[in-house]
Amino acid sequence: MSTLKPVTPFRGRESYFPGIDAVAYEGPASRNPLAFKVYNPEALVAGKTMRDHLRFAVAYWHSFTGSAGNDPFGPTTLDYPWNRADDAMTRARQRADGAFEFMSKLGVPFYCFHDVDVCDEGESLAVYEERLKEMTRVLAERQEATGIQLLWNTANLFSNPRYMHGAATNPDFSVVARAAAQVKACLEANVALGGHNYVFWGGREGYSTLLNSNTRLEQENLAAFLRAARDYGRSIGFTGTFLIEPKPMEPTKHQYDFDAATVIGFLHRQGLAGDFQLNIEANHATLANHSFAHELQTAADASMLGSIDANRGDPQNGWDTDQFPTDMTDLVQAVLVILGNGGFTTGGVNFDAKLRRGSVDLEDLFHAHIGGMDAFARALQVADALRQEGTLEEFRRGRYASFDEGQGAAFRRGELTLEALRDIAAAREPRRPESGRQEYLENLINQALLTTPLA
Repeated sequence: MSTLKPVTPFRGRESYFPGIDAVAYEGPASRNPLAFKVYNPEALVAGKTMRDHLRFAVAYWHSFTGSAGNDPFGPTTLDYPWNRADDAMTRARQRADGAFEFMSKLGVPFYCFHDVDVCDEGESLAVYEERLKEMTRVLAERQEATGIQLLWNTANLFSNPRYMHGAATNPDFSVVARAAAQVKACLEANVALGGHNYVFWGGREGYSTLLNSNTRLEQENLAAFLRAARDYGRSIGFTGTFLIEPKPMEPTKHQYDFDAATVIGFLHRQGLAGDFQLNIEANHATLANHSFAHELQTAADASMLGSIDANRGDPQNGWDTDQFPTDMTDLVQAVLVILGNGGFTTGGVNFDAKLRRGSVDLEDLFHAHIGGMDAFARALQVADALRQEGTLEEFRRGRYASFDEGQGAAFRRGELTLEALRDIAAAREPRRPESGRQEYLENLINQALLTTPLA
């Protein structure tokens, strides 16, 4: 039984995608570029529908605000029709119409946004608060009309020049207070929209040089900021999950949320480990010189894997390219970790990905998301098949069998002193190392990709 329901198609005052119908599942034999070949939202995998397993979301910022095609060397190349009005709030309402028409035709159950994605910030805090409240009302109407839900929202605390030295870690207290006001408004919007999660991403929470930075004070202030946000969110009825999204650098040279291990250590050190989980992004993982699966496993091992941002980077580019995910081997390993962690609860798969600079047709938004959704659906099928077949887990379990009983089990229980361990070593030489069989295990992934039934 699916817990997430199909969405209802939406059309605003005008249709921005008039020639495109709702995207349907047509199976692997289909050659329709606007149909799913693998993602069948109602299909059961390991007792749950694909819709419930994957909990897909569309990112408001990349798909609707004008970031498509931009890179460090040039602005967007796609002229979104909903962003052409001169009046800021007219643009915001038309953007919401375009977003919900697209998302409802794609059939995703969730979306995500930054506050300044849904409305321009304006010239003062009061204007910002008024605009966000109005757009919260508009978004609530669109959610009611379609059944699409808010996976998470967040405050953009990095784009405005006031945050060039950080937000919660800024050396000027007045900037910290301004950032807090933004988070307060975003938490209120989240509660009004029934958000499942709330995300913090510290793009400017870090430093460019130690010569002018008090890193200890900045991290203490960041923790105080997170505590205040947690307390306010709970006080107004937010029952979802607070998430922190790691990234090593860019825009800041060195960010305090460098990678999953760094964030986990920070949360434990500041007494926040019970209040926050992690939102892991694939491209951020590779920028930190990790794999996506490594970051997922690190979060899962700490019982802090909350949600993911699905994308990929380009190994020949040195920045966050936010491409749509298509690497099947990488995705299978990622989904193996997610399934092994029990799947998502409040989290999901958010496509924090954007069109390439040369992709300038609105139809390309559909091609990109359809490809990403099919790729994750196939990874889900293959990962489930591998888990059912059991060879990977059996090998992993057998590799550590010496800790299951006897002296190995006593060591795990903390019962052996260093002296006792020395005596054990003296009584017997270590046995010949056994092969890790990495090539064989990698072949199992490829074999499963080739042989797992598509439907």
